[in-house]
Amino acid sequence: ARLFPDTILPFISPGNSSKSVCEWPVLQLENSDWVERTLAQYQPKVLLYCHAVCDVPKCEADPDWAHEINVQHLGRVVEKLPAHIRLVYVSSDHVFGGDGEYHEYSPPCPISVYGQTRVNAEKLVLNRHGSLVIRTGLAIGPSPNGRTGHLDWLRYRTQQHLPITIVEDESRSVVWVTDLARRVMKFAQSTETGIRHISATRAVSRVELAKHLMSILGAPPTFRCESRHQRPAPHLGRVALTSAYADNLSLPLASVLDG
Repeated sequence: ARLFPDTILPFISPGNSSKSVCEWPVLQLENSDWVERTLAQYQPKVLLYCHAVCDVPKCEADPDWAHEINVQHLGRVVEKLPAHIRLVYVSSDHVFGGDGEYHEYSPPCPISVYGQTRVNAEKLVLNRHGSLVIRTGLAIGPSPNGRTGHLDWLRYRTQQHLPITIVEDESRSVVWVTDLARRVMKFAQSTETGIRHISATRAVSRVELAKHLMSILGAPPTFRCESRHQRPAPHLGRVALTSAYADNLSLPLASVLDG
């Protein structure tokens, strides 16, 4: 939102008290009347929907809560959204799970409650004429509270001398958040519909990523590794997003290791 201050009116999720976003209006997506009033008040041309809970362990522990936030919240928006407003939904590579390269026509194969909520949410969007689903991998950049997001998580735990465990057999399409935001905006301003992927020049393992980011932070790579099967919650395998399209919007973004 800060990249496009004259274009985007951002909203923040309830409970996020971070000072950097405290001036943003708070979402009330549990309330259909609020959704209807807010759409009537602002009358957007495009609704860019990025709201979701992506805490995989919490979703596993409470599937109903995950479904309410990731599916039902979106469902209330879809129900109240006037037909002339374009809906663009930012989804996740968690709609897949096992090792492989996945394009827009690859069938979803989630391995977690979180991934399944993303699949269910996508269906709501795709059933609405003229809407777009954008699937992304892992974005790296600053977080509102300075502790979440992979970069700030590593920084915080290093500064606090806390243990760091990295999943050694997970790979993702990992890009810088500013590059991702610009591509998402180009998609939002396009006439594309259906499903589109934002890919990277290469998939990056969690170990490669941790070493690279800790080097940027000037910190020694002091972490331990575990297999994803040793972790209590499901972890993706080696998941690489690709695209079946051949236009400018399908060009891969630079991996964090390349850009």
